[in-house]
Amino acid sequence: MSRQSQGSQCTCCSMSRRCFLASAAGAAGAAITAGAARSAWAAGDVSGPLDIAQFRPKPLVRIKSAVVRLHPPYWLGWPGAAYDLEGHRQEYARQFAESAGRVGVQLEAVEDPLETNEAVDAFAKAIEAEKPDAVLLMLQHMDSWRHMDRIYKAGVPMIVFAPVGTCFTGHVLELSRRQGVLVISSLESSAVEQAFRIVRAKKQFEASRLLVIAGDKRSESVLERLGTKVRHIPRKSMEEMFAQVPANDEAHEVARKMFKDARKVVEPSDEDGVNAARTYIAAKQLLKLEDANALTTDCLGMVTQKVVPTPPCMAASMFQDAGVTYGCEADVFGAMSLMLTSYLFDRPGYMNDPVPETVKNLLIASHCVAGTKIRGLDTEHAPYILRSHSESNIGVSVQVLWPEGERVTLARFQNPNELIVDTGTVAGNVDTPPAGGCRTSVEIAMDRVEDARDVLGFHQVVFLGDFRRDLQNFCQMYGIKVVNSPEKAPAPKLT
Repeated sequence: MSRQSQGSQCTCCSMSRRCFLASAAGAAGAAITAGAARSAWAAGDVSGPLDIAQFRPKPLVRIKSAVVRLHPPYWLGWPGAAYDLEGHRQEYARQFAESAGRVGVQLEAVEDPLETNEAVDAFAKAIEAEKPDAVLLMLQHMDSWRHMDRIYKAGVPMIVFAPVGTCFTGHVLELSRRQGVLVISSLESSAVEQAFRIVRAKKQFEASRLLVIAGDKRSESVLERLGTKVRHIPRKSMEEMFAQVPANDEAHEVARKMFKDARKVVEPSDEDGVNAARTYIAAKQLLKLEDANALTTDCLGMVTQKVVPTPPCMAASMFQDAGVTYGCEADVFGAMSLMLTSYLFDRPGYMNDPVPETVKNLLIASHCVAGTKIRGLDTEHAPYILRSHSESNIGVSVQVLWPEGERVTLARFQNPNELIVDTGTVAGNVDTPPAGGCRTSVEIAMDRVEDARDVLGFHQVVFLGDFRRDLQNFCQMYGIKVVNSPEKAPAPKLT
């Protein structure tokens, strides 16, 4: 982990100091105080290294599934008499069970197909009584669409899989745009697996507590619609916890691995690496003590006031790669947006400050924190360079090199009821220097947006892949409004 100096480095950063704390007023939390946490370290009551995976919520997710059709054999009418009805039913059942296993949901299949009005009504009544987290209905005849309204009225989120040959546009048009419904008219059964992730993500939001470490007071509230608990604790909780974390074997091993896997190390020293690892350990301990699953801290405030020797940038990157959100700047909805990409797509997002590049008409997404496993939590690291935190020129941050020419999605919760969604293509990576700003800076050619200056939001979360439709499906299922950046630039104001 030797220091590799490369001359004078940029020390400025465009990080915003905006915080979104208004949603978290409420009753004081009853968790252990930072003082008690400090005493636990001093008394040697803290056990060995915490497995970060324990903080990613794994709620029980129940999805009830059934096949809806006419009683065979069929004569005329789609899917047709030549269609291997039982063969396809068994094959799709196998695929759905495998998908449920990969996603980690419990799929409860009704053994006999629903072939009569009475069978459909009995199923709907059972759903009304049991209230599973969702139902999956596979249709095997065009006539089956007449039953969908009865099952919809049971009031449970509904996934409808209609293999090609079981519907026309008229069958799906109205139903597919209802809140709480996702219609998949396709042979792509992988879309059902993503639908399972949609249901799982909502349950993960409900099972999560987001720790907001800022200010000097404690409070707790629950976000409407998403159901996530938000607990505020004083900023000194992190400062005191960090001070108590020793430069132990875990800290040295965490730093060693992060430095070893880097393509290059520029400013950081060995001591910087160990201090960065201590912020990682401190954050895990606070999550455990506060019974939380994600956090966001007043990182800039702590660095500005020099109460810690390093910002938590490297730690936040490691959290993101493990599927556990560590958000910047005590931004509640920035952190919620990071949780969305993690829970819904099993890949880390990249919360950033948006910068317009007006000559090339690109958006530059810039921050000193980015996950490295941008293709998924179970994939290899993208190439990354270890740098200092640009604004303060201390500590360890990560410059992730994003793949040019690949698609990206941008998402941002404005509030629990509204999500900004846009897409684009990676055009390049910006180095600091010659640029100022933050260490990871990704140029994006935006879709549908005529002028990059018009991209909506701040602290948007960028993640690899084009997932516009999947985000729209999540929002439709749970009643969240989707907002897109304006396609056409407004006319210039002339005087």
